[in-house]
Amino acid sequence: MNARGRFLFVVLALAVAGVAAAQEFPTRPINIVAPFPPGGQADLMARPTAAAMEKLLKSPVVVVNKTGAAGAVGMAFVANSKPDGYTLLMALSSISVIPEADKLFDRKPAYTMDQLIPIALVSADPTILVCRAERPWKSVKELVEDAKKRPDGISYSSSGIYGTLHMAMEMLIHSAGIKLKHVPYGGAAPALTALLGGHVDCMAAGPAVVLPHIKAGKLRALAGWGEKRIAVL
Repeated sequence: MNARGRFLFVVLALAVAGVAAAQEFPTRPINIVAPFPPGGQADLMARPTAAAMEKLLKSPVVVVNKTGAAGAVGMAFVANSKPDGYTLLMALSSISVIPEADKLFDRKPAYTMDQLIPIALVSADPTILVCRAERPWKSVKELVEDAKKRPDGISYSSSGIYGTLHMAMEMLIHSAGIKLKHVPYGGAAPALTALLGGHVDCMAAGPAVVLPHIKAGKLRALAGWGEKRIAVL
């Protein structure tokens, strides 16, 4: 995973070029699989992308949420689908992490990267670290200092084990030499709900997911994984 941002690609099963060239395309609806629940970054990007594609292709483009295993369920579904161009994936940068996690734990791979091919970069939003507005930290430095005083005393939610948001936080934990309590959920939307409900203290997330709550004063942005400050913050 790129440490500086969350990259969203539209990808499809490999070897579609010959099929597409041999017949008129599309002749039926196209599905874009968002591998996380509604309300997360992949879903929020998939829906306007589908709407734009419908106008260009003059054909229905449907967003399908296939969730589970930090996105691996939806990613594997597309990787193993018929390579005819009718099943696309709105992929986060965790698309490259899941296969490596499978190798690390000697598991049967859910999919391999050579089963998929990128066709468009949709977004390159940097991941940001947010906390509940009631928490005392005004910067990531203050959070780290607090975490060093009470190991595992600060909790964070994520979209699932080895997902993009989990990996971003683990990089922070490793580089800062701290211990935080990880509470994984089945997507960014339920992870955000847990944060807003006071069940966890902080989380890493894409700007589109948390910006409305930052503006509403419910969350506070502490830091970003980008090279420069995010303009909207």
